[in-house]
Amino acid sequence: MGSIVLTDRPPLRRAKRVTDWLGVSGALVVLVLLFAIVAPYFFTVENVLDIARQIAVTAILGAGLTFVIVTAGIDLSVGSAVGVTAFTAVVLALHGVPAPLALLAALAAGAIVGLVNGVLVARLGLAPFIVTLAALTYLRGITYVGTNGTTLFSTELSYAALGSGTVAGVPIPVLIMAAVFAAGWYLLNRTVFGRWVYAVGGNAEAARLAGIPVRRVLLAVYVLAGLCAAIGGIITSARLQSSVPDLGTGYELSAIAAVVLGGTSLMGGRGSLVGTFLGAAIMGVLVNGMTLLNISSFYQQIIQGAVIVVAVGLDRLRTPSGGTQ
Repeated sequence: MGSIVLTDRPPLRRAKRVTDWLGVSGALVVLVLLFAIVAPYFFTVENVLDIARQIAVTAILGAGLTFVIVTAGIDLSVGSAVGVTAFTAVVLALHGVPAPLALLAALAAGAIVGLVNGVLVARLGLAPFIVTLAALTYLRGITYVGTNGTTLFSTELSYAALGSGTVAGVPIPVLIMAAVFAAGWYLLNRTVFGRWVYAVGGNAEAARLAGIPVRRVLLAVYVLAGLCAAIGGIITSARLQSSVPDLGTGYELSAIAAVVLGGTSLMGGRGSLVGTFLGAAIMGVLVNGMTLLNISSFYQQIIQGAVIVVAVGLDRLRTPSGGTQ
């Protein structure tokens, strides 16, 4: 019961969030200033909007993963879920299904992916790492089978504007990202469900004894992660106007890195969507800056891998005893 009291104290949790935000914000500012000095055209309106567009999908995936990781879970399947939901939307659109129905079907596919993961984790008690690692594999296989290993492409994709359009000069993917984060923030910070999420991550057994429906909470967070993956799949396929068999490969690593960089603990019970956004911004600025400096993509992968290691190391430093905070 004690862990619930500790996890569920808003002033303490807010203080820890502010500490995390200050650290991540400082790192982001330093990174921005560095690239503004050494990279040509970095600090321009066009490039800033491009960075925002680039991080939209990673941030949206990170939003869903924040809920999962706060409960001390993990979802390695979101990248493959992006691929299979993108395939769902594209193949239906190519067969003449109206765009709203195609998009609803993609969202439903994402929810089903999350539901399967959630049932296996919450109802059968299987390890999230194993469940979602398996999902990463079989979802990718489903996409390859569905596309027959080829790219499904259309120059007149009915919902293409969701990936490349703008509203008042702001890219639509950025507006969708803002909507997802606003809804997620409200859910996590202003509802009973959000308090349950933190309590389950702090101590699942104590949460159960306190009357919190732990299984339903776990089920819900995986469904949310699946829905966010579907939104990412829709945006990515709209931008590319296609479904590529390996679409979304590696997205899960960038999203997890963004979440952990933002202060969400892999041990559970601690995290925030503001921090996740800042973490995604760091990843986006890093990639964009390296691209402007003409750094080889091979070296970029090495650097991004190092950032993931640093993120996990920082999480360990934040929880030195190996427990939740």
